[in-house]
Amino acid sequence: MAQNTGKARKAKEPNATRRLRLGLGLMLTLLLVVGGKLFLVQGLDVGGMAEAALQNRLTPIELPAERGSILDANGAVLASSVIRYNVVVDQRVNTKTDTFRRFDESTEELVQVTRDQGISELAPLLGMEPAEVKKALTGDKPYYIVAKDLKPDVEDRISKLQIPGIVTVGTSKRVYPNGSVAGGIVGFLVDGTTGQAGLEQTQDEILKGTPGKRLFEIGADGLRIPVGVDQLTPAVNGKDIKLTLNSDLQYFAQQAIQSQRDKLSAEWGVVIVQDIKTGDIVAMADTNSPDPNDPGKSDAKDRGVRAVTAAYEPGSVEKMITAAALIEEGKSHPLEKFTIPSSYTVDGQTFNDAFAHGTEDRTLAGILGWSMNTGTVMAGQRLTKEQRYNWLRKFGIGEAPDVGLPAQAKGILTPYDQWDGRQEYTVLFGQGVSQSTLQTVRAFQSIGNNGVMLQPRLIDSYINPDGTEEKVPAKEPREIVSPETARQVRDILESAVTEGQIKEAGLDGYRVGAKTGTSQSPCDDGTAGFCGFTASMVGMAPMDDPRFIVEVVLQRPKGDIYGISNGPVFRSVMSQALRTYNVPPSTGEPVRLPQYAK
Repeated sequence: MAQNTGKARKAKEPNATRRLRLGLGLMLTLLLVVGGKLFLVQGLDVGGMAEAALQNRLTPIELPAERGSILDANGAVLASSVIRYNVVVDQRVNTKTDTFRRFDESTEELVQVTRDQGISELAPLLGMEPAEVKKALTGDKPYYIVAKDLKPDVEDRISKLQIPGIVTVGTSKRVYPNGSVAGGIVGFLVDGTTGQAGLEQTQDEILKGTPGKRLFEIGADGLRIPVGVDQLTPAVNGKDIKLTLNSDLQYFAQQAIQSQRDKLSAEWGVVIVQDIKTGDIVAMADTNSPDPNDPGKSDAKDRGVRAVTAAYEPGSVEKMITAAALIEEGKSHPLEKFTIPSSYTVDGQTFNDAFAHGTEDRTLAGILGWSMNTGTVMAGQRLTKEQRYNWLRKFGIGEAPDVGLPAQAKGILTPYDQWDGRQEYTVLFGQGVSQSTLQTVRAFQSIGNNGVMLQPRLIDSYINPDGTEEKVPAKEPREIVSPETARQVRDILESAVTEGQIKEAGLDGYRVGAKTGTSQSPCDDGTAGFCGFTASMVGMAPMDDPRFIVEVVLQRPKGDIYGISNGPVFRSVMSQALRTYNVPPSTGEPVRLPQYAK
């Protein structure tokens, strides 16, 4: 029996050893699998789990770019931006902890801070009582604005407090120091960020710049990890825009036209002042100009720039183009004699003048000097219909001047083969065609500049954040008429002031040339007929070396249209422009072309 028992014990021992070895093998296999998995996860991170965890901890904050400023020609600020910050709290994070850790930069150690201590430090920075701050930080709202419009230095101090759940959100606040001066030109923003009108709208991409970003880690407890990722991508500020406007002259022009508009109860009025030699617009004034700081106080119809958006029949100022075309084509000259009856009929169409007269012998200069429709049609019919159309086009009628503003009108110039029997003649004196005030100014500028048209300029340059300046190149000049034709037309315009009907445009010490225009204004409600008149005066000075064009327009002034004058506004604005730019007085004798033919 003993021998059998020993044999049984020997048989069991190998089985136990095998089981032990098998167990150890399984354990080693499991350890190998677990170790390999740990190596893959922590070492190789094949599945990107560590990266995903990091991304979950990263919190981005947008750093707003500073919007560029809008400046006048002398650097006066018309629009600028300041960076401000809102303090925002996730109340769920802030409420769930009584203490938090803060990295102390002085000791380079993590320190424990109580929630109440953090609140007591935050309160004076916000200008609030601690109890008020504690109430704002307590609750279950994921996004609650605690304070607004904090300056950057205050934001920096708040960020260093590292209070759980507190973040600062950058905003840009736009300010307009000059109020309504050039308000329609400058425009304004919607929601404080996007251009809504004027240059703020059309130059939005240039002004707004590129936002930056700050990226840092937030732990599972909602606290910022002091030694974690902290990446900064700086914002690129927008470019400044320097205009050709002189804000002092702009203010003066706005006051002058607003006073005249109020005096005559007109719907609106505009004044443009352009430098003949450069094409620069130095003033472009509208009545009821909006204040971009509070555009809602102005009617929507007053928030644009009517000098470029409003197209209307120009009336007799267009006779300048007819005279220039006749002289350039060799079909007339300033002293040519025309015998003009009291009314003139051609092709069944009868034309009359604004004043009663018998049959008179007039010069071409006298026809324009007294703004005679009869004589203009008589002389102008020497041009073919195609020539009349082509000359209007050549002077820029039907083509919008691009000065960088919204809704720039190109007006209406119907092709000549679509003109009716009357329109083919009325276009000679500014009816049956429509254009903006700036289009009229551009046409006269070419005459003042010896026949060379310079496209109007409102934006002078862009200034980069580093201070370098990018000049906006002038568009290619266009020769409209010869220098000799331009001189003869200038003589006609000057004689209209010295000998003709526009003596009210005269200035002491300066030679002036000018032309007036009056046209009927179609009703705005779409009904047939006309509702009032448009009255304008455009002129240049000094005629011995023309420097400035000024045009004044009033829409539907009340009273007898033949008794209404834009002369006072023209004289005051032109005088101010000449003084502002120190233009020396005229030295030569004024031109006095005879108005009547012998």
